[in-house]
Amino acid sequence: MSRLKWAEVSFALFAVLGTLGCGNSKLTSVTISPATADAQNFPGGQVQFTATGTFSGSSKQVQLKNTTWCVGSSSGMCNGNIASAATIDGNGLAQCTGGLVAGGTVTILAGTGHSMGNPDGGAQLDVFGTAQLTCP
Repeated sequence: MSRLKWAEVSFALFAVLGTLGCGNSKLTSVTISPATADAQNFPGGQVQFTATGTFSGSSKQVQLKNTTWCVGSSSGMCNGNIASAATIDGNGLAQCTGGLVAGGTVTILAGTGHSMGNPDGGAQLDVFGTAQLTCP
């Protein structure tokens, strides 16, 4: 292999290894958009929320794709199997239930965390953002 070719291969290998080392950045904050929404102002009462995150070592916000979405409290605790005025799916699409617990404002959460020992307890999010959804 020529010296030039060897130099190119070595450079490419170090570039790949350097990129792999960048994967250790941690999520430091999450922002949800829209921050507040009234379901009656959206088609079919469905509100599409999006989450963006900031990672350690960067000030750039990145749209989060693999995140936990839930209805919960401002402390980062997901409701679990507790009846709520709204539901949200894994893609951030929320809708008011209109069931037994109808009306009011719920807190939408997006972030990362861990599940609780109680199967009905939901998850406790460690790094998360909040938004408010008002249901008729």
